Amino acid sequence: MSGSTWEDTLGSARAVAAGDRVLVSGTAPLADGGRMSVSATDDPYEQTRAAFGDAVEALRPYGLGLEAVVRTRMYLSHVRDVEEVARAHRELFEAVRPVSTVLVTAGFVDPRVLVTVELEAYRGDERG
Repeated sequence: MSGSTWEDTLGSARAVAAGDRVLVSGTAPLADGGRMSVSATDDPYEQTRAAFGDAVEALRPYGLGLEAVVRTRMYLSHVRDVEEVARAHRELFEAVRPVSTVLVTAGFVDPRVLVTVELEAYRGDERG
């Protein structure tokens, strides 16, 4: 368990291994207690970096890191943030080049959240 209060609330896990994959659930830039894990709460770039940082950290118990990521999903509350979210994603994953999806939603449970991310990692010998 990652310490996220949502794990207990939903009865879910931050990360689950399934065969040669590790799936990481929706991760928002929120720390324990629901406070923003970044100081710039209205900055989609910083929120994206923080959310992916927490998502990648969830891979560590499986011996994986950023290089193992093969799929990302980014859920945005505003289409205006696409460029900043894309910039953060590119900086993090340019060398890895996972498949990616960007979706714009109606919003999140916590209105301070501008972006939530998911990722999938491969724990086999090769990425293919």
